[in-house]
Amino acid sequence: MSYAKVNGIELHYEDRGAGRPVVFLHGWGTTGRVWDAQVAGLARDHRVITVDWRGCGRSDHPATGNTLAGNVADVLALTDLLSLGHPVLVGSSIGATFALEAALAAPDRIGGVVSVDGPGHWPGQGMAAQLDALLGGLAADRAGSVAGWVPNWFGSATSRATVDRTVRQILDSGVFIDALFPEALDYDPRPRLPRLRVPAVFLHGRLDTEIPAEVSETLAGLTPQGWFEVVEGAAHMPHQERPAVFNTALRAALDRMAPVPA
Repeated sequence: MSYAKVNGIELHYEDRGAGRPVVFLHGWGTTGRVWDAQVAGLARDHRVITVDWRGCGRSDHPATGNTLAGNVADVLALTDLLSLGHPVLVGSSIGATFALEAALAAPDRIGGVVSVDGPGHWPGQGMAAQLDALLGGLAADRAGSVAGWVPNWFGSATSRATVDRTVRQILDSGVFIDALFPEALDYDPRPRLPRLRVPAVFLHGRLDTEIPAEVSETLAGLTPQGWFEVVEGAAHMPHQERPAVFNTALRAALDRMAPVPA
């Protein structure tokens, strides 16, 4: 196991393979292990880094810095510390937000972004009330709320073991990551995406009921080097639900991004 000291905390990461660097960023409360089905194949010809971001998994669980800006700063600091040189950032759910914001903040240090079911903005009404209910449930009965919510992230064909593993990862993470939810409610990168200077591929599970596929389609349309693709038969976690289909789409996404010369 490897640890990196960034911004006053220890981040756990795993570094495998050699070649063009790809950094995987998991979603809320989970860990880098959600990418297990991608790592082995991709590490044959890429340098693959999975990281537990702050508050999650085997990284530190600090009470502070659990913000969008704090996590973006951690990602950029880690890429510099590991001398990755224009990595492609692959992010799931709010991890996709970290990836997009890192590319917007430092396009000279990032080679591209693959957003997987990312929450680019919240369409429709009632999101504030849903958020209040979620935060209230987490405060009153964290285990019960997580166990009741997480199955909605997956399609009906997903194994119970995968759902249970995800629940356990979240319950093992720190409570301070809940601070990301109110910030995410107001998050909307649409006005800034036309200025994104790196390629961005938006992959989205067709069956996602947490964040509709139209969100990724809209973001791709606003991005100068944007591309949108649906992952059929998958919901919010396509990399775990349909790994073979997802891996093909991920390979195609990476092929769309010409490596930045050293």
